[in-house]
Amino acid sequence: MTEPSVWVLADPRAGTAAQALGIAERLGLPFRTVELRWGPWARLPIAWPSLAGLAAEVRGGLRPPWPSLTLSAGRRSAPVARWLRRHGARAVHCMRPGLGAADLDLLVVGAHDRPRPAPNLMEILGACHRMAPGRLAAARAEWAGLAALPSPRVALLVGGPVRAEGMRPEVAAAIGRQVAGMAASVLATTSRRTGAAATEALSTVLADRPHRLFRWGEAGSNPYAGFLAWADAVVVTGDSVSMLSEALATPVPVFIADPGGLGPRHRRLRESLVAAGQARMLGEGMFERVPLDESARVAAAILARGWT
Repeated sequence: MTEPSVWVLADPRAGTAAQALGIAERLGLPFRTVELRWGPWARLPIAWPSLAGLAAEVRGGLRPPWPSLTLSAGRRSAPVARWLRRHGARAVHCMRPGLGAADLDLLVVGAHDRPRPAPNLMEILGACHRMAPGRLAAARAEWAGLAALPSPRVALLVGGPVRAEGMRPEVAAAIGRQVAGMAASVLATTSRRTGAAATEALSTVLADRPHRLFRWGEAGSNPYAGFLAWADAVVVTGDSVSMLSEALATPVPVFIADPGGLGPRHRRLRESLVAAGQARMLGEGMFERVPLDESARVAAAILARGWT
């Protein structure tokens, strides 16, 4: 069997890996996923093309034939992509790479990260992800039971503070109450950062409204993609680049809920999406928009360059 000529360098963090995987899936070509694991050197800024940041067992698994294209995301994977580039691969990298940005063929960075203009830069809105039209269609079929909930169905995607212990319960309750007021039914999901107290506060305010609440870590299949596929509108807390970007794959209105305490980067993300007409703040009126598919746009750019 021929070794795939496209390698995805998959960071251990799922949201980071999803950016590279999302592009690979939209190329429509076979690819190899290289599961990265980090050694102690990965904590340091590595200025040169190198495998030094990888755990020894991962380094040992990298053997020729080398790929013609690598897809990567995150600072730690950039030196690995650059090392493979020295062995003949084209390197497409998502997010800021730290050092060595010029030593990449295509650098895919969200406008909210304020990338410096460069010949190899491709600026996008939000982040690349795996919520492709085909996945949404499959989720709509898989979660067809959600159609029984009354419309308008509003999906509520709740994150939490980036560097804190859970969302404040009163904040979660206020957002839930506002969403319940605009919906006939609510499809709510929490994340690892939401916390148990905020989740229970959300559950309480949704109790008198038809709803489905999926708690982080709950047993059984995760209905996240189904919620997006069946929603008539989506509300996302502004702390999650990934959830906001995935919500924009739908054709319905997307609203950003302010959980408070957002840093400059997340405020810039919010501003960029609102300025592009892709989102509004929670509490503003309904609007029309077209789905945003930045993963497909990056894949098309790669194919147009003949790098596969």
